Parts: sequence; structure tokens; C-alpha cells
Amino acid sequence: MIRKTMMKRSVGVIAVGALALAAVAVWAQNAAAPSGAAVSPVPTPAVPAVTVEGGSAPQTPAANDPQAQLLKQGEYLARAADCAACHTAPKGKPFAGGLPIASPIGTIYSTNITPDKDTGIGNYSLEDFDKAVRHGIAKNGSTLYPAMPYTSYAKVRPADVKALYAYFMNGVQPVAQANKATDIPWPMSMRWPLSIWRKMFAPAVVADAASTDNDPISRGRYLVEGLAHCSACHTPRGFALQEKALTDDSTAFLSGGVVDNFLAKNLRGDVTDGLGNWSEGDIAAFLKSGRNDHSAVFGGMTDVVQHSTQHMSDDDLAAIAKYLKTLKPVDPNAKALAYDDTAAKALRVGSDKSNGALTFLDNCAACHRSTGKGYTQTFPTLALSSTVNSVDPTSLIHIVLRGAEMPSTKSAPTHYAMPGFDDRLTDQDVADVLTFVRSSWGNKAPAVTAAQVAKVRKDVAAAPQPQR
Repeated sequence: MIRKTMMKRSVGVIAVGALALAAVAVWAQNAAAPSGAAVSPVPTPAVPAVTVEGGSAPQTPAANDPQAQLLKQGEYLARAADCAACHTAPKGKPFAGGLPIASPIGTIYSTNITPDKDTGIGNYSLEDFDKAVRHGIAKNGSTLYPAMPYTSYAKVRPADVKALYAYFMNGVQPVAQANKATDIPWPMSMRWPLSIWRKMFAPAVVADAASTDNDPISRGRYLVEGLAHCSACHTPRGFALQEKALTDDSTAFLSGGVVDNFLAKNLRGDVTDGLGNWSEGDIAAFLKSGRNDHSAVFGGMTDVVQHSTQHMSDDDLAAIAKYLKTLKPVDPNAKALAYDDTAAKALRVGSDKSNGALTFLDNCAACHRSTGKGYTQTFPTLALSSTVNSVDPTSLIHIVLRGAEMPSTKSAPTHYAMPGFDDRLTDQDVADVLTFVRSSWGNKAPAVTAAQVAKVRKDVAAAPQPQR
């Protein structure tokens, strides 16, 4: 969630503040997750009752009870927006905060957003809540760290904010848990530069208007740009770590960005590294089950699907997919890739003796096959994969080193895992096998270097490379 001409004497102080903003933006990107949200009037969600995991007993909303329906809508919005992802610590109480997020200048902890009056938001009025969610201003008047994606939430209609407020005040169990102070030392911990950043990059908030939700594309746009805050991860950053675009006015919007040492992929219509070859059904299936015939989720998107998008209504997922398919490619002149079986034949007869080919046979072929096509929705295809063909190999390096695991979802309960090879493969081995993958079966992506692997190995705290 996320981002960042004063007098000459203030420049030094602003520079310090900018460093703090940079760290915050890193946190924001790591915590951000593309998910969706319902709007007024809320569609029939996949959540039949107002429930709080680990909280109070479910309350089934009566059809003729407006307050109960508002709570139901708010719960759907909160789940679709994946609020719990940032505001629930491992093994912690729902929404009680305390999740530690490392940044270059210290650790930041998410806050308690339960209705506890002493340590949470129990004393927030609807106006206080709205200012925090859509304006980025806390009850005490200070500017929130832009890890709170208020630049996206500015697009959320007041009616939906009201539903969220009703849910958090009446549908969530209060938890008495004090917020943790950041571990950011002074002067990096100063907050006043955040208000400058907010004034520079936060858009104006929207007002309630006639709903266009009957138009799937308009509804999809509302979900993607608003509570879903897809841009927080999938849009590249500018000079102050602000999102380069918050709407489709620029092809930078949703064109991909590095988050927590993963590449949040290009969601535009590019045929090599985007969604150009994905159908609307492919996108909806990916968000619902965490996999499709093209790929499987990894990194932060795993949590998004596990805790958020799989619970969204089919209509909402279809709307998101339909909107994403309207996004023009960054490179409209790129040619679609075509499968080439040259590498598959060489692997089968053993004619390719390169380190990349041999490393692939020894460690990868059992699951991804010599054809590079894997096993449908079990072990992802590598051939013609938009992840494989992205210019930035960060995700591939990360996965090879640390492994990955699909989430277990309602529609696809079996989860498959890939082990990490950090203690088995050297930096050169990883570079060679990924270069082989990115140049085989019709793939056309740049080579990977050992230096790139070494950097990611360090950044993700992988095991040291083996000594041979």
C-alpha cells in the first residue's frame, strides 16, 4: 500500500524525511496485495454470515435488517480488501496489529484496528475512520505511513467506507493490544515529511455518485483502482517511491513492480510478459483458485488468494478480469511467442551438455518436464510463461532459491510445493539453469547472471551457496 520546493535550509531535513518515506514505501509495497472489493449495493457475497475468525460467534443477517446487511457488506469489503493481511500478526488475534515489517531503516508494526477503545479504533467516529482510510490522516491529525494504501482508497465511495466502519465497530471482536512503536531511529522517524508526501501524491477522494456497477468494466475498474489497490504492487515507482500512475491514463499503470524481492507481474495486455494471452476466464480462475493453465501464484499473491480473492463473488472476479483485459500493452509492437521443441528434443537425446541443461535435467525436469510444459494446474508450465519471459528475473531467482507453495483454496484444495535449491545450487548454477529456461521452448528473455543471483540470495536471506 504506499509512496512519497522548500527553502534551501530545509533541504537536508527533507532528505532525511525522504529516506524515511522510502523505507515506508518499501513496507507498503511488501504489505500491499491486489484484491477486490464489493460496492454499494453489495452483490451476494460468498460469505453467508457476519463472522470473525477467532472472534465472536457468527451472526446471520436478517434479510429485512438494514444494519445486519450493512455489517455483511462491510465484512465482504474487509475480506476482499485483505485488511487482515497487514493487521493480523502470525498467531495473533484478527485485526489486532503487531505484524513486523522490515524496512531499510528499521522495523514498522501494523496497528490494532479492532474496536477496542483503549488500544484500537473504538473511539473513532465515522469521520475519523474515513480520514484514516481515504485521506491518510490519523485521529490525532498526524499523517499515516503510506503503507496504508490511502492513495488507492481515495477511490472508495463513502457508502462503502460506511459499511467498513459498521463492520469494524460491530462485527469485529475488540482486542486489548497496545500498538508497538516503530524501531526507526531519529531523525528517520520524523513524521512531518509524510504530510508533504501526502500532499504531493495523494489524489482527491471521490464522492458517492450514481452506481455504474451494472457495467462490468466500470465495476472492475472501481475494484482494481480502489479497495483492491492492485497498483500498490503492480505499478512501478517514481523518484519518491510513489506509484507512477494510479489510473489507466498511463501505460505505467499495472505494468509491473518489484515487491519483497518478487516481481509483481505486468497486468496489462502485453503478449510476452503481461496478460495478453490470458482469457478473462484464466484471470478469474487465477484469483479464485490460485492457479490456471498459464501459471500459479507465488510470493505475496499467495496470501492474497488464500485470504481474499478466493472469497470474492464470481461476478466481482469476472468484472476484474474484464477490466484488466481492456488495458493496452506497454509494447504494442511485441510479437507473440511460439512454442519451439528444439530444447525438448535436445534434452531427450542428451545432446545439450551445457550446465544449464544438465542442471535442469537433474533438478527441474521431473516436475516441469523436458517439454517445459509441466503438468496442468499442478506444476506450472515454463514454456511461453509470462513470468519466465519478464525482463526482470527476480521472481524466478527467488523461487529457485527459496521454493514456493500454492495456497489451498476452496476450489483447488490440493496445494503443491517446490523446494528451495539455495543449499544445492551455486549462484552460477542458478544463473545457468534460468538462462536455459528463459531461452528454451520458444521463450525469449535476457540471460541471468551469477551477480543477479548473488544479490537476491543475500536479499532473501537464502542459504550460502555450496562450496565445490
